[in-house]
Amino acid sequence: MKIHKGLDSIQPIRNAVVTIGTFDGVHIGHQEILQRLKEIASKIEGETVVITFWPHPRLVLFPNDDSLKLLSTFEEKAEILLKLGIDHLVAIPFTKEFSNLTSEQFTRQVLLEKIGTKRLVIGYDHRFGKNREGSFEHLKANEKEYGFKVEEISKQEIDNIAVSSTKIRKALEIGDVKTANSYLGQHYSLSGKVVEGNRIGRTIGFPTANIDIAEKFKLVPADGVYAVKVSLAEGSFQGMLNIGNRPTIRDGIN
Repeated sequence: MKIHKGLDSIQPIRNAVVTIGTFDGVHIGHQEILQRLKEIASKIEGETVVITFWPHPRLVLFPNDDSLKLLSTFEEKAEILLKLGIDHLVAIPFTKEFSNLTSEQFTRQVLLEKIGTKRLVIGYDHRFGKNREGSFEHLKANEKEYGFKVEEISKQEIDNIAVSSTKIRKALEIGDVKTANSYLGQHYSLSGKVVEGNRIGRTIGFPTANIDIAEKFKLVPADGVYAVKVSLAEGSFQGMLNIGNRPTIRDGIN
């Protein structure tokens, strides 16, 4: 997969089959869109393109609101898209200036001039452009003028519950990892740097690793003890993860 950070150096892509979105978590609803992208690209000998925005728009438009917690960092998102077989990931730097682009400007300047879009696939009720004015209905009505076809993917549901990044976040916030994983179609993951602690674990035969997660916007599940799979340079291992206070340590450090 080729990662394009910004639009300056990108060249029109051969028979580009495109989708747009933040794709936080790349859950099973997102995966349905991506699968459709690949099906279309195969038929028209094209290449799949995911356009996303980084930082997340809310982090830019509402910098003082720290309530939004994301399911994936950009690197985690890119890794998932790579595994799913996407050809191009276009990361547009989201700024307040960029947020003022109208849907018409975005369609012509980004989808047509920069990407060379031939087919566009979007999720249910997707909106884009300044004040979220752009819609599937408008794009569909102007297919001939824009020179590309557009289709919309319907809601994806599990047990009659529409899948969304918001519902996955809520599940993780109460420690319901099983439900979150079923919506994600994969295990929820955390990554970070191992930092030095009090070295108490090694004195009792259970050495531990303290993980520092640099991205403060990354959603950490509810406090508790979890069974995990740990990936290190040396390989993968079964492990146990504690999130929150350590009740057996007197100082109560998190």
